[in-house]
Amino acid sequence: MNYKLLFNLSNKTALITGAAGLLGVEFAKGLAAHQCNLILVDSDGDKLKEVGKDINNNYDVNCNTFCCNITDQQSVDDLSSKIKGDNCIIDILINNVASKGLDLDNYFAEVEKYSIETWNEILNYNLTSMFIMTKIFGSVMAERGNGSIIQTSSIYGVMAPDQRIYKGSIFLDREINTPAIYSASKAGVIGLTKYLATYWASAGVRVNTLTPGGVYSGQNKTFVEKYSERVPMNRMADKSELVGAVVFLSSDASSYITGQNLIVDGGLNCW
Repeated sequence: MNYKLLFNLSNKTALITGAAGLLGVEFAKGLAAHQCNLILVDSDGDKLKEVGKDINNNYDVNCNTFCCNITDQQSVDDLSSKIKGDNCIIDILINNVASKGLDLDNYFAEVEKYSIETWNEILNYNLTSMFIMTKIFGSVMAERGNGSIIQTSSIYGVMAPDQRIYKGSIFLDREINTPAIYSASKAGVIGLTKYLATYWASAGVRVNTLTPGGVYSGQNKTFVEKYSERVPMNRMADKSELVGAVVFLSSDASSYITGQNLIVDGGLNCW
């Protein structure tokens, strides 16, 4: 066994959803640095083009971008047809998309005032989209007999948010919280992963969850300090610190790992 080749991703192709987002961009760069070809998918077409251009200019890989509403099965079917038309085989599917919806006031509303419309909107993005993507692309992997699916959850899909950290915490120019739909949808991701891992195990398709802890993305000093006090490593994560886990779960280094939830949270869930 040449163990140096365990992390070799050359000649493989990964499809990443939410590829223009905070983590999606880093996942794309990390896989490209390991010579993995990319199909990047996002609903923000302009930002997605910028990400694709950056990858193609700085890495020796093939990178194609597709603007797609992955909460709509017909749109995903059309995406699949385009990819098949290019004779491209998806080896790795990274279900990474998440959304705060169209109205931040509705998204951050208190439980007592939360609208069912917003609940369903977020559920469609954070969970239903992953089922649609795995249904369409995972089934092709199963027919072929191999593949790796990685689904991004959140530490608040594993444990409840500490409500005490939110007083005075500002993000996106407003006081924030973690709404119930976020926790519920991200917990659902973990359940979906376990189901699909056993469903497709005999077909050679591995399905795992990546669960980040709090990642710094411009939160104010109050939030950063309060959150960091809850973490054994006493800080938030940098977005780059999630990339190694994605490379690991994408590669043959994790060939006997399926149905697992890899938590990268600085030790928060230990407490």
